[in-house]
Amino acid sequence: MNPKVDFFFDKPSQWQKEYAKLRTVALDCGLEEELKWGCPCYTFQGKNVVLIHGFKEYCAYLFFKGALLNDPNGILIQQTENVQLPRQVRFTNVKEIAKLASVLKTYIYEAIELDKAGIKIQLKKTKEYPVPEEFQKKLDKSAALRKTFEALTPGRQRGYLLHFASAKQSKTREARVEKAIPQILKGKGLED
Repeated sequence: MNPKVDFFFDKPSQWQKEYAKLRTVALDCGLEEELKWGCPCYTFQGKNVVLIHGFKEYCAYLFFKGALLNDPNGILIQQTENVQLPRQVRFTNVKEIAKLASVLKTYIYEAIELDKAGIKIQLKKTKEYPVPEEFQKKLDKSAALRKTFEALTPGRQRGYLLHFASAKQSKTREARVEKAIPQILKGKGLED
């Protein structure tokens, strides 16, 4: 157990018992406990394996390479259509976790083996995401905007493109683009 992570388990939450059980399962697999993105993250030789996080309706394990795992139990969930590699296992009570503890350990050990073997998935490149017409017009008009956008990390670029494209109406896409331009020009991502 890493004392830097204790605050997460000590703070009041509807999922305290579930978090504690998930922590035990991960530590039983010999993973290192770290704090990343404000959540307990379990690593093997410096590589992220699984993360614990909670939401209003459930708490979850997030397997970083979940799409590569065998899932004979059908418990791995792709959060949204745009999530490429990670997968969640969701829980609403500690009994579910206890019942699946051995399965979770099997998935953790498999994830460790994937890392040891260096197995990777070819992720969709940012260039493969469509640039909404409303944003393309702005990029064509402003060299500064284009240069700054291209200098963003691929993840930040994808974040903007997905955010713009998810609006159904052109008017909404235009509004999102206008609102985001100052943030882009500062070299920041959508959530920064």
